[in-house]
Amino acid sequence: MARSVVGDDATDEPESTRRGRRGYVPDWRDTVPTLTVADTRITITTPPRKPNDEYHRADLQDAFDFWAAAGSAANVAMQLGWREVAYGVMESKVESGALMHHPWKRLRTTATYLAVAVLGTQDERDAYRDAINTAHRHVRDDENSPVKYNAFNRELQMWVAACLYIGFEDAHELLHGKMDDEQAEQFYAGASSLGTTLQVTEEMWPSTRREFDHYWNVACERISYDEIQIQFINDLIDLKMITPMLGLPLRGLLRFLSIGMMPPLFREKIGLRWRAVDQRRFANLFLFVGFVNRFLPRPLRFGSFYFNMSDLRRKIEKNKDLI
Repeated sequence: MARSVVGDDATDEPESTRRGRRGYVPDWRDTVPTLTVADTRITITTPPRKPNDEYHRADLQDAFDFWAAAGSAANVAMQLGWREVAYGVMESKVESGALMHHPWKRLRTTATYLAVAVLGTQDERDAYRDAINTAHRHVRDDENSPVKYNAFNRELQMWVAACLYIGFEDAHELLHGKMDDEQAEQFYAGASSLGTTLQVTEEMWPSTRREFDHYWNVACERISYDEIQIQFINDLIDLKMITPMLGLPLRGLLRFLSIGMMPPLFREKIGLRWRAVDQRRFANLFLFVGFVNRFLPRPLRFGSFYFNMSDLRRKIEKNKDLI
């Protein structure tokens, strides 16, 4: 299937105008960040993993444990830290994929995206990119929007993809142990597909894990939350978009997990309290979960993502809509 080619912002502006516009994170490689990973990453206290441990392999394709879903709401909250992304989500004109109206479909679409970006072939990625492009064409600001945004903007997509990578790495370390520099670099290899399955170019994606930290710390300087964003995030964490019969029993646990999966800077900006005792409980919980995880068969741990890939391939074969 031929893939569509979409410009950086998919607007009617002359190319010369687009080239001259100031980027969201201009020249980040030459910028000295004011933030550090102590501000922008969560604390991982799980014991370091052993070298060449088959179960604890440092491989992005082994990062699909279903426990990772515990950080889904936190990751969305992080993505919404860039106001352009936030208002693109909150004002989405694609009603069928709106997070607060069709949460299960949005969850399935995101999970399938993650699966195809990491596990899929290039043809499958291209096909899914085309499907997402169809929806993204409608996601852009209008005269009532407080910020300008366009879902085809590569820098906005780069930020979202970087958040998704952070979610993968954090969950994998919580479950399988802290990685050393060599293991982290191995895990990071191939992560660019999280962005290039959209419009992010290979050149935009940081080439090494150390360089990614540099990008991340610079990009986090842009995060900002207004009252509307904060209310949206709290509604998300409190599962206001699903039936109370299901949402109420899970609300307390999801809020605890979501705050725990957010770096200190994000908690502070949103106004979420996180005490030392909460951090200890969070760390102990994942020590227990990581131990239990060892005894679960891989098909059970990865089952939902395998299903998503199987469903996507069936739809491609039958030429059905992918999202």
